[in-house]
Amino acid sequence: MTKSDAPASSLTAIDCHVHLNDSIVAAGNVRSAQMARYFGRERPVVEGNEMAEMYRSRGMRAVLVNTTDTILSGRPSVPNDHLAEVVAKEPDVFRGFGVVDPWQGKGALQEARRCKEELGLVGIGELNPARQHFFPYDPRFYPLWQTVSDLGLIVMFHSGYAAAGSGTPGGGGVKLRYGNPMYIDDLAADFPDLKIICAHPGWPWESEALAVTLHKANVYLDLSGWAPKYFSAEVLKYVNSRISDKVLFGSDWPTLDVDRWLAEFQQLDLKPEVRHKVLLGNAQKLLGWDSTEGDAGDGLA
Repeated sequence: MTKSDAPASSLTAIDCHVHLNDSIVAAGNVRSAQMARYFGRERPVVEGNEMAEMYRSRGMRAVLVNTTDTILSGRPSVPNDHLAEVVAKEPDVFRGFGVVDPWQGKGALQEARRCKEELGLVGIGELNPARQHFFPYDPRFYPLWQTVSDLGLIVMFHSGYAAAGSGTPGGGGVKLRYGNPMYIDDLAADFPDLKIICAHPGWPWESEALAVTLHKANVYLDLSGWAPKYFSAEVLKYVNSRISDKVLFGSDWPTLDVDRWLAEFQQLDLKPEVRHKVLLGNAQKLLGWDSTEGDAGDGLA
């Protein structure tokens, strides 16, 4: 299937959590082997145009997210410019989230603004407090959240356990306590216009993730990074009821295979209308990305 013969009406899902793993990204990713060991799956190198076709042929779209911990680790991150280039070449399939490091101060504010105004990206993230060593509620970072909110950007925070560094001495310096999703609750309260995605079910703090998503209208939960067959009964209960309008499909590709995630999701005991919301409807509303939009000028509503 090509761009020209993929009708918008065939849209079935939006994968809200996808990482680039093209030749440029893979060449500089020192964590690939760690992640492959943890998830028991090799991480395939797929160029941007190939990934676009992977989603397009399935009647799907995807949100490409970036990540960094350069300030603390010294390891270079993928430039937001590179992610934006991939998105710009496949606007019918991709939207993009750039990334900043909150410890960069005014530089983080400037980069957030550049992501929106120059690169055409629609969000910031995936920020990873466990790897970047910060609490989202720290007042020192409030100017950043105000800027992101004023720009109309969405912000995504990694929550829960971190596969990065797992099983290595000292966990590679990753500090899990920063990943408690309850730490975004103050942020959501103090910036009610800021749309926040809590990435992953948040284990071992699943109850906290569910509570914050339920309590704060501006917080959404994505189900990425976990194979659906491992979702807890508590997560499924809330997804199927009280937070059904706030849950997003995310695979965390290349961590998890998209087809595997979808196949296992279809086996879950969910109401049909909830299944549709999770796979497509909720993301369309959050991103302002309806079934008829496909050009690069379509962004957040």
